[in-house]
Amino acid sequence: MNARQKSRCDASGKGSRMCALFRFAPGICLALVAWNLASAQSAEQNSRLVDHFADNGLGNAVAVVQHPAGEHYKGVTYVSYQGPLEDPYVASYNHETREWAGPFKAGVSDMGKDPDRPKAIDNHGKPTLIIDNAGYIHVFFGGHGGMPKHGKNPLGNHHYGRNKHVVTKKPLDISSWEELDTIPAFGTYNQVVKMDNGDIYLFYRHGAHRSDWVYQISTDNGRSFAPPLSFLKHKRRDDLAAVDSWYAWVGRGQGDDIIVSYDYHLCWDSDANNGRGHTTERHDAYYMVFDTKSGAWRNIAGRDLEMPITREYADKTTFAVSTGGLWTFGGSAHLDPGGRPHIGINIGEDLGEITGGPKRTTHFRWDGEGWVGGTSPVKIESRGDFIVRSEKEVSFLLAYSDDSDGVVAWWNSTDGGARFTKGDELLRRGKAKWAITSIIRNAHPDAQVVVAEKPPGTDFRNMYLLGESGPIKRKQSEATILQP
Repeated sequence: MNARQKSRCDASGKGSRMCALFRFAPGICLALVAWNLASAQSAEQNSRLVDHFADNGLGNAVAVVQHPAGEHYKGVTYVSYQGPLEDPYVASYNHETREWAGPFKAGVSDMGKDPDRPKAIDNHGKPTLIIDNAGYIHVFFGGHGGMPKHGKNPLGNHHYGRNKHVVTKKPLDISSWEELDTIPAFGTYNQVVKMDNGDIYLFYRHGAHRSDWVYQISTDNGRSFAPPLSFLKHKRRDDLAAVDSWYAWVGRGQGDDIIVSYDYHLCWDSDANNGRGHTTERHDAYYMVFDTKSGAWRNIAGRDLEMPITREYADKTTFAVSTGGLWTFGGSAHLDPGGRPHIGINIGEDLGEITGGPKRTTHFRWDGEGWVGGTSPVKIESRGDFIVRSEKEVSFLLAYSDDSDGVVAWWNSTDGGARFTKGDELLRRGKAKWAITSIIRNAHPDAQVVVAEKPPGTDFRNMYLLGESGPIKRKQSEATILQP
């Protein structure tokens, strides 16, 4: 207020509205400036794009073994992961409109809510996703062997959780789900394969470590499943205080075939193994094929197999790669255009720890006469999956550490896996720890794997959807689900 304005106010009375307006105008202006600045900052933040699509992944939110974690269907990629309280979450990305939806909670896991385990994250019940021929989305999750309260497990032992099956209430609508009573409670490591005729095959370990691996078939778009059938048999050993067990990876083959790669788990008794007890000791690699049309299983030579497979029988009929005293962990298998299989397994030394030691992703392939290879794209600990692009072209998408950085990058071979060179880096973060999925089903080039990054000081992870060009971005306001 200038002197002239002030004199007019004094003459007309200090209580006038005009006088009050002039007195407070500076404050009002400052408030308006501050409001406008805050609004601009908020608008900028809301429109700012980030590399992750969600920040509420929990623990090891995804993995190679539980797969597929996502599927590309009619121009949209749908992805699943383990979120708060170990419940399954599903999000989607429309490649035409470039819009995200979700994540939505798809179901309620029995894990993550036990008052007797308030700080334990089990990580074995991560979700697996498939879309049936009618467009309904199915998610399997929540199991780590089941519990005694679920009854006697006829094919193995109990541990924790309950295997569950949920489906969307409407086709392709991830906002609303219902639970189906179609599968036993005892499943662990769900893996799903859908055939061209729409039949859905659910594979899993029927219980905890000392259990058979089984499969169930649905011929009605996942609304019901036939009883489980064993294909890998657990068995008490006569020579050691241990049980023969397995870890498997199952994928689509050619035509009516399903391919299976697996490694052997020497499951020691808790008071054995020179006092070391139970470990994740696993060895070697095996391979076989399931003809879903005839119901027959065969080995790489085409010989029919007797099911279920014991260790002794597997060593004679389906043995692929010997790792000797080295330990294995997980992996996957894919076919080249000629129908010859490639196997990626993680191999490392036994350093005396429960998990052995760091393991390198290692590539092997069938050349028509035998298994060849043994090449590790990255000479340090790594995890991931691969694509066989042609007879000689193999590309691994791997998560690993580079000094203090966490990296997700392609490693490519043009000579059938004999040598690998580094391709594009898709992510690099300081001190990042990664969890990564198998290649998702029918993957779009822009959306091939789901990756979880664990920031320091929290059990929650940022979730990424990666393709050939890197992460698919999202508005920060949409990706921020947890409270800051």
